[in-house]
Amino acid sequence: QVQLVESGGGLVQAGGSLRLSCVVSGNIYRLYDMGWYRQAPGKQRELVARITSGGSTDYVDSVKGRFTISRDNAKNTVSLQMNSLKPEDTAVYYCNADLIEDSGGRNVPRSYWGKGTLVTVSS
Repeated sequence: QVQLVESGGGLVQAGGSLRLSCVVSGNIYRLYDMGWYRQAPGKQRELVARITSGGSTDYVDSVKGRFTISRDNAKNTVSLQMNSLKPEDTAVYYCNADLIEDSGGRNVPRSYWGKGTLVTVSS
């Protein structure tokens, strides 16, 4: 079994900063791409940022220049530094990891999600 646990959400004023972190633990054989998604009330979940195991990154246009995704492969963590936050960034943020799970001696590719952490940006 694999678990993703997010932390770092909260309430912040517009223009402020927050840092989200996600720890991946469990029977991990290999960790591939990791990412952050968000879902605002009444909207579909959308990709915010992703990072490959080699460190290549991709961002949705609305956060480019404001958010930075990073990972620590030794600690199986991914972080999202969010600066210059706007009210439209308000959402539940979810961590996602694509990996190979050691499942009873078999290596099985899977994609796991965290339970989400709420980010609220007040105007």
